[in-house]
Amino acid sequence: MVYRAIVKRKARGIFDALGRGDVEAVAANLAADVHHVFAGDNALGGERHSRAAFEEWLRRLYRLIPEIEFEVLDVAARGWPWDTAVAVEWIDRGRAADGTPYVNEGAHWIRLRWGKAVEIHGHLDTEKLTRLLDEMAAAGIDEAAAAPVSG
Repeated sequence: MVYRAIVKRKARGIFDALGRGDVEAVAANLAADVHHVFAGDNALGGERHSRAAFEEWLRRLYRLIPEIEFEVLDVAARGWPWDTAVAVEWIDRGRAADGTPYVNEGAHWIRLRWGKAVEIHGHLDTEKLTRLLDEMAAAGIDEAAAAPVSG
């Protein structure tokens, strides 16, 4: 179906924007009341319930892991424009704010309504991320130990 092909191409484009650090391009695809859940008990974990909070989360991500890129392995989409489910499997690679190399893998489950993300759930190896953040905090990067962004 043409609609699903468009959604898959758009999802890949959003992950490219994530890799460029383009908060505005990512945020343009979010509902005002987007619900974002990111696994883990760390500075990047938790839940957010607004586009503004998600944008702040992205800015924190880029401060903590300023060099990050995503290799999208697969994208699946089903549904119709008023209720679309998208799954994106990825590997991310980068360098943390303290210079430590970082590699992780995971998937995002995204619910769209009329082309805007209303739910985003990130699933990844949280132990790798938490370990990286703990090492950064020990190196004096206070934000790596901060409470999760909420709102």
